[in-house]
Amino acid sequence: MEKVTEKKNNDTDIICHDILVSIRRIMQAVDLHSRYLLRNYGLTGPQLYILQELTNQGEMSIGELAKAICLGQATVTGILTRLEKQKLITRRRCKQDKRRVLVKTTKLCKRLLQSAPPPIQETFIQQFSTLLDWEQNMILSSLQRLVSMMDTKKLKVGAILAAGPIGNTSN
Repeated sequence: MEKVTEKKNNDTDIICHDILVSIRRIMQAVDLHSRYLLRNYGLTGPQLYILQELTNQGEMSIGELAKAICLGQATVTGILTRLEKQKLITRRRCKQDKRRVLVKTTKLCKRLLQSAPPPIQETFIQQFSTLLDWEQNMILSSLQRLVSMMDTKKLKVGAILAAGPIGNTSN
């Protein structure tokens, strides 16, 4: 019986190690993509995601944008401030409701987005959509279990893959 338990512990150790290595690879891929975007396009992953959402949706309020990308309004406002300094977006008060601030992309932004790569999550989405339903559900179930094991359910996050805190970028 002792040998069976010892073998199970060794198998568990190996599997656990492989899972942690896989998680680390995901984190490194996100970090490398983020650095590539910043170095080559002057944008963070969240900035790129916001610019693409604005380009797709057209002019919208900050609250609508925050809701569309599942981030807090304060986080989005900080990112928009940096994008405005780069002349990639403009903000204006709504004529009908002066409390609302509307945001839209500039021509400079549209030119930048023509050459910028997609956010890393879009590559994932394209590949994930080719999987069979049972494979998609298996991955989702496994990741949800990992989240609960790491006690991260309380964290409120959007579907943006980025290295480090999203609202805390110096760019």
